[in-house]
Amino acid sequence: MTDGKNQNELTLLAEEALRAHPGCDTARVPAVSALWHVQVGRNWEIPNVVLGDSLISDVDRAVMSVHRQLGRKFHLV
Repeated sequence: MTDGKNQNELTLLAEEALRAHPGCDTARVPAVSALWHVQVGRNWEIPNVVLGDSLISDVDRAVMSVHRQLGRKFHLV
């Protein structure tokens, strides 16, 4: 079972987790988005990331990891 978080809380968690990955300390998550067609499980996505000085390959890999890790713990309410 996952814990419910609102959009602001989940965005902050995603950005913090993203910046913890190597090479992603300048990346930023403007917002997470709801997936309205999903009833159970990961009902949100990270559609856009501001790279800053980070390499796209590092950020891409980190976003997939963050979504997988946080998706196991939290759902969007």
